[in-house]
Amino acid sequence: MAPRVRFAPSPSGYLHLGLARTALFNWLWARKTGGKLVLRIEDTDQERSSPESVRALVAALRWLGLDWDEGPEVGGPHGPYFQSERRSRYQAASDRLIGEGKAYRCYCSKEQLDRARAELKAGDPKAQFVYPGTCRARTDHPDLPSVVRFKAPSEGVTEFSDRVFGRISTPNKEQQDFIILRPDGFPLYNLACVVDDHEMGVTLVARGRDHIGNTPLQILLYRALDWQEPEFAHLPMILGPGGDKLSKRDGAVGVGDYRERGYPPMGVLNYLVRFGWSHGDQEIFSRQELVDKFSWERVNRSDGKFDQKKFLDVAFEQLKRPDLTPLEHYAELVQPFLLARGLSDIPLQTLHRAIETIRERARTLEDAANRLDYYFRDPPEMESAARAKFLVPAAASRLEALSKVLAHVRPWDSPQLEARFRDWLAEHQLNMKEVAQPVRVALTGRSDSPPLFDVMAVLGRERALERLNSAAVLARAG
Repeated sequence: MAPRVRFAPSPSGYLHLGLARTALFNWLWARKTGGKLVLRIEDTDQERSSPESVRALVAALRWLGLDWDEGPEVGGPHGPYFQSERRSRYQAASDRLIGEGKAYRCYCSKEQLDRARAELKAGDPKAQFVYPGTCRARTDHPDLPSVVRFKAPSEGVTEFSDRVFGRISTPNKEQQDFIILRPDGFPLYNLACVVDDHEMGVTLVARGRDHIGNTPLQILLYRALDWQEPEFAHLPMILGPGGDKLSKRDGAVGVGDYRERGYPPMGVLNYLVRFGWSHGDQEIFSRQELVDKFSWERVNRSDGKFDQKKFLDVAFEQLKRPDLTPLEHYAELVQPFLLARGLSDIPLQTLHRAIETIRERARTLEDAANRLDYYFRDPPEMESAARAKFLVPAAASRLEALSKVLAHVRPWDSPQLEARFRDWLAEHQLNMKEVAQPVRVALTGRSDSPPLFDVMAVLGRERALERLNSAAVLARAG
């Protein structure tokens, strides 16, 4: 049977990098095996969940190219796919466990439990409070405010085989009677996961290692409900550079933030996939290569440290290589960043030629848009320092003379332009250094650019000559 996996985020914020990595691994396994990926929204925390977060999560997944087979916007036979719409299912499972004597209603107030916890800490500050089973033997009063607790066994062990961490065994004496349903009828995480994964036919639960402590509790619920347990795979964590939990100052921002910074989607995926998975020394993959080569056997147990510089390097490599980001796709990716700079109605053929001149330099799409700006803005924006240094009166006559010489170049391409330019330098006993920078500033408004003759070729005859003459006027004005 083809596997069924799921990605089940809580819509309480953006899609952060750790969640995106979890979504990626599940997506890769589904696509590799011909299985199904279910997107489920775990929105039982009504105070923190919001429709805006759902939209942001969905948009980030779409941008990354991680599609799903069942879930929001897609539908499917196991809906609804929002936990807030599945409350009756959790209530039914809870009632069944109570009816079979495997769970009970607990009437202890928060104040009672807080006092008991404080008394324990007063005697031993390091002690961990364990619910003492106060209400296990109480008469059931379903109309009174209560939570529902699962009767956890106190003897034996709960074991499961993890596809990453191997055999994991937890003594049951370490467990307590944990809550599965709140007074408002909303489930806690463990009950909701078990009910949904069972009803949605999930065969493998792949999630972060931070959930590994929940797995024994969920297995106890599966067994109490006489349901088949899925397989589990817990993934190593993405840590901060210092080895602590990744925080926002380390780069734990949402996938959407990296989109806005101009990271290409496959650059993000290429960086994330190496947190826990590897294929030899290869660091950059196409999407299809990731699908073809992914396997759980190559997922390791070691946590990884976030490295912003490495992330940027991976994104750059993805953009730089035409085999990974074809010219047409690069143009599609960069156009929103050009539009944000006020540049629209850009001729696609010119854009393609311009991209070829900056591909080896632009580290992000935002950087690319900046480097492409002068190709599509007339006149180009002048860097004040570059203008002051290079567009001086002495340069004016040379710019005008060069404009007249280049006007006769046929065809207007980089080799012919360079050949005529060098001949002119030799005729007037000038060196490249004396002339190149004023020409560069004239054409681009900047002191740094791709090779001059490539820039001229992309600009075209009329625009290049116009810029040389306009710069001569500026130079003469001083």
